[in-house]
Formats: sequence, structure tokens, C-alpha cells
Amino acid sequence: MAAMTNILVKDDANPLVEQTLIPISDTPSPYWRGSVAGVPLDGQIRVWMTSEKVKSGAYKLTLKVEVPTMETLGASGTSAGYVAPPKVAYVSTVFVTLFADARSTNADRYNAVKMAVGIIQGASSTTATGVLSQSSAADAWKASVLPGPLFFGQLVVPN
Repeated sequence: MAAMTNILVKDDANPLVEQTLIPISDTPSPYWRGSVAGVPLDGQIRVWMTSEKVKSGAYKLTLKVEVPTMETLGASGTSAGYVAPPKVAYVSTVFVTLFADARSTNADRYNAVKMAVGIIQGASSTTATGVLSQSSAADAWKASVLPGPLFFGQLVVPN
């Protein structure tokens, strides 16, 4: 098991903002949450990693990311000056699932994840890498001790 630590991710703000996701729990599965001051818990980014062995003997590894969008507050309030706090308008949710046969190797899993990430990044008929270079990504992931690569490549669930 890998120890749970903070995860830093960049959002799409202009300029980019680095979001810190803090470990909340490893039971029943690892869970991280954003830590932006002044944003209610429901409005924080959330990440889960789940691992289960399915009937076939393969492993189902799933990463779930939820990115809430908060409503924009109006300037007016009640006659007493009360303005209600913002609520979550909607949540964008992303799932990444890898089904790994029990006979698959670390290299097999890293290669599959590398190709999936390349497609997500925009691999096309004119570029095999999409918007970011993937030429050395699989080797970098194999050597990584970070939660995502360990989870998908070596089937290590953070705790």
C-alpha cells in the first residue's frame, strides 16, 4: 500500500491555479477533497480510487473525479442585508476505468494507460501524442511512486 499524500492538480482558470487535494479517508476506498478556503465542502473537487476483483479474476481499477461548479452570487439580498451562500450549480464527473487481467504485467497496464491518456490528450491522424509528448511517459510512470501511476500500473491502492 502507498501512503496517501496531497495531490496537486492544475485547473483551467486564467491564469492556471494549482489545486491541492487533501487525503480524507482510505476506507472503504481512497478519497481526496479540495481545500479552497471559503468554498463549502459541496463545492470542493473530489477524487476517489477504487479497486475490486471481478468474477473473471481480473481487477477493475476506477478513478473518479468530481469538479463542482458553484453558482454566482447576485449582489442583492434580503431587506436585512442577508445574502444566501452559493450552492453547487452542477458537477462535472470523469471516470477512468482499467480492467486488468490477473496475468497482465505492470508494463502492460502502463502501456494501456499511456495510450488512453494520449487519446484523451488529442492523438489524431497527424500526431500520435496529442497535445503533450508521450514518448517517455510509460517509462516515467513505471518509475513513479505517485498515487495514480502506482494505482493503475502496480495495482497499489493508497492508504
